[in-house]
Amino acid sequence: MKPSPFFSFFLPRRKKQTNLMTLIQSIIIAIVEGITEFLPISSTGHMIITERLLMLPKDDVFIKLFTIAIQLGAILSVVVLYWRKFFDFSRWQFYLKLVVAVIPALGIGFLLSDKIDELLDSPKTVAVSLLAGGFILLFIDKVFDRPAIEKERNITYTKGFMIGLWQCIAMIPGVSRSAASIIGGMQQKLSRRLATEFSFFLAVPTMAAATGYKLLKTFKEHPEVLKDSHNLTVLAVGNLVAFLVAVIAIKFFISYLQRHGFRLFGWYRIIVGAALLALIFAGYLQ
Repeated sequence: MKPSPFFSFFLPRRKKQTNLMTLIQSIIIAIVEGITEFLPISSTGHMIITERLLMLPKDDVFIKLFTIAIQLGAILSVVVLYWRKFFDFSRWQFYLKLVVAVIPALGIGFLLSDKIDELLDSPKTVAVSLLAGGFILLFIDKVFDRPAIEKERNITYTKGFMIGLWQCIAMIPGVSRSAASIIGGMQQKLSRRLATEFSFFLAVPTMAAATGYKLLKTFKEHPEVLKDSHNLTVLAVGNLVAFLVAVIAIKFFISYLQRHGFRLFGWYRIIVGAALLALIFAGYLQ
């Protein structure tokens, strides 16, 4: 498939087989990540599609690393925006609940790491997941409309673990991590706002662990990737941009979700998922 004239502007020069991602491309992908990380529309799915539109090779080691590691920059915006609550060490049970909630992702992520990498190559998986998730979001507000838990201290360890299990669904590209964990919280009777905040906090250890594991695995198997100064610059700039954009996105999402719920995001996912499937079957998107 030949790149379109528009996207060819952003293509890296191929004189070297390393440094396939340019700084401009990393910024574009980081903006997409920052906007979508906390919205229930799948940041990983949107990054995969963006990378394909930019004609980046799907099997490149650094690009696979970038797709995972860039999410940590966006996640760290939670630490900054909620720093008073996040660093209140008198609330030690809060940290234990996060540890319990992240256990399922650590276990399943470790066992299925290679399979997850394979799924990152599949825009069709993203499209189908976006479409299916969209229909779920259309009705989720009516399904879980009787919350019983408004205070964080009332979240039990069992409920935290169950929310962590829900989060694991997001290992399928196109399934939103924030949507899965928020819906998991609402299924456990948390209010929409409390479920959203717990989802944000849970993202920090989850993505820190995922990024750390991916960095370690890449360093062991392909050390040259992390010794390349260009790659390190691209990764650093990408994380910074994702962080700054995510700060704005979080404030918008919390405010919008309280007033309007998930319905608009459901329609967005359906439209985008259907459009992507059409592009794939028409041969415009590999």
